[in-house]
Amino acid sequence: MTAFAPDSLVLNRKLPLWYQVSQSLRASILGRGPHDPLRLPTEEQLAEHYGVSVLTMRQALKELETEGLISRHRRRGTFIEPGARRSAPRRLLGSIDAIVAQQSGELTTVLGHGTGTVPGELAEFFTDVDEVVTYRRLRRDGDSGEPTNWAENAVRPDVAALLDAADLERWPMTKVLRDVVGVRISRITDTVEARLADPETAELLQVPLLSPILHYTGVTYDDEGRVVDVARIRYRGDRFSFSVTVEAE
Repeated sequence: MTAFAPDSLVLNRKLPLWYQVSQSLRASILGRGPHDPLRLPTEEQLAEHYGVSVLTMRQALKELETEGLISRHRRRGTFIEPGARRSAPRRLLGSIDAIVAQQSGELTTVLGHGTGTVPGELAEFFTDVDEVVTYRRLRRDGDSGEPTNWAENAVRPDVAALLDAADLERWPMTKVLRDVVGVRISRITDTVEARLADPETAELLQVPLLSPILHYTGVTYDDEGRVVDVARIRYRGDRFSFSVTVEAE
């Protein structure tokens, strides 16, 4: 039986290895194609793939099993749950793969994209360009079809020239920038705040006007210190929660 092939991962030795591996595998699972196999490679094969010990791999798999994304069967192997969807809050420890995992696994529709003058509220991020290319996307729950969030990504024109908008219906922007375009991402700065739904958000997310939403801003920097993307995502307040874990060294 053919096994599912997860994405590769560059490990950051400053973060727990099991956490990075679980988030990378999580993103691969949630972003898999409809015809991808459900059977995972063995613990030993996965450990070799990620360059970690079997014990580290076992801990990463336990995390995904607890969340309900996989099931493990003695003598049969480990399998992806076909209808699995995220339900637990995300724990953000500074991993790019955690960002990818947070954004994966939903049905995405590109509402449109185009070039325009840098919006005033984003001028502090794009100090060396006069225009950005903005991509607008709506995400829906894979089971119910209910809208869960919508996003606007403002991208540098030279980077946007390398983007295929069709890729954004399959993968999150962070993954497309890193793995398709080849941007060397150095860091992403996240801000989450409570806001009230404006008319456009209320219509797209099918919520009452002025109802609570979570407003996320993610600023992505490349290894030259340039801002390549500013994501502004509006989440339904009744569908999402965020948690941050701070661990002592």
